[in-house]
Amino acid sequence: MQPSILTSEFTSSPELVEKLYKYGVTKTYQEGDIILDENSSIRSIPIVMKGMMKVIRTEEDGREILLYYIKAGESCIMSFLGGMHNEKSIVKAEVEEDTEILFLPVDKVSLFIKEYPEWLDYIFRLYHKRFEELLDIINAIAFKKVDERLLNLLHKKSEILKSKTIVITHEQLANELGTARVVVSRLLKQLEDSGKLQLGRNKITILEDL
Repeated sequence: MQPSILTSEFTSSPELVEKLYKYGVTKTYQEGDIILDENSSIRSIPIVMKGMMKVIRTEEDGREILLYYIKAGESCIMSFLGGMHNEKSIVKAEVEEDTEILFLPVDKVSLFIKEYPEWLDYIFRLYHKRFEELLDIINAIAFKKVDERLLNLLHKKSEILKSKTIVITHEQLANELGTARVVVSRLLKQLEDSGKLQLGRNKITILEDL
C-alpha cells in the first residue's frame, strides 16, 4: 500500500489503515459540491484524503454560518455523532476545493472503536479540536465586531490555502459570517482603503504588510 494521509494519521496501526481502505469507498468532488446536507440520513463517515471541505449551519431565516473546516486527514465529528446515534444531519458539508474523500460505513465506525484504541483516540482528538473551534465561533459572535471576524476569516482561509490571494465572492463571505452581503462589501472596501487588502473580481489579496 502506498503511503497516504491515513498511514501518517495511524502510524502505530497499519492494520487499521488496511481496514479503512478495505471497507471505505473513495470518491472525488469538485469545489461547491455538497457532501452532506441538513436533515439527511448519515450512512457513512467522510474522511478527507486530499483537499478540504467546510461545515455550515443554516438558521431558520436562511442565513448560514461557517462552523469549521475539515482538512486532509480529518473527518466531521458531527457526522460521527449523528451516524452512531442514527440521527439526521444538523449541518451541511460543502467542498471548498477539489477534494478526495473516503467514506466509511457507520457500522464499521462503531466496530473499530471496540477493536482499535487508535481509532477512538482519533475521534477524541477531532472532538477536542472541533469543540475549541466552535467556542471560538461563539466568542467571535458574542464579543467581536463583524470587521474583526471578517479579517480573521480571511486570515484563516489564507493560511489553509497557503496563498495571500483568496478566490471568493462577497456573497460567500457573508454567508460564512452569517451576515448580509452589503455589510461585507462595505467592510472590504474600508479594509482596501486602509491598505490592508486589495479587491479584485471575485478575489481578495491580503497585502504583505498587513
